[in-house]
Amino acid sequence: MADTIVLAAPVFSTLCNEAFKLRRAVFVVEQNVPGDEEFDAFDLAAHHVVAITDGEVSGTLRVIHDEHHVKIGRVAVGEAWRGRGVASAMLTFAMNEHRSARQNRFYLTAQSDKVALYERFGFVAIGDEFPDGGMPHLAMKNY
Repeated sequence: MADTIVLAAPVFSTLCNEAFKLRRAVFVVEQNVPGDEEFDAFDLAAHHVVAITDGEVSGTLRVIHDEHHVKIGRVAVGEAWRGRGVASAMLTFAMNEHRSARQNRFYLTAQSDKVALYERFGFVAIGDEFPDGGMPHLAMKNY
């Protein structure tokens, strides 16, 4: 497996812009999420996390400090890097970096077929399945 480095990237930095390109490729092009739903005002204040594998941006996610919890979202891994631990490396980094922000309370909404990934990090599904971006999702919390 290739070495993956995970970094925080300031919004609109060159690295973050590359992460935005990856998000567009995964969500808008591959999964047909409307572009105006994928990118929103939360991106301006979010903490962006970027994974680099073999010199390429291989994954990204964003972290938002909501009132009651830290919300992890927009988790995307490039097709060539899937199944190689990139998402896990990013989740580990994000949770370690933001653990103290809201008393170790994390929340996310997961595509239903990705729930097992988040369960490995202690997340538990709450509520009923709902559509988001044209795909079934489940809300999950870790607290």
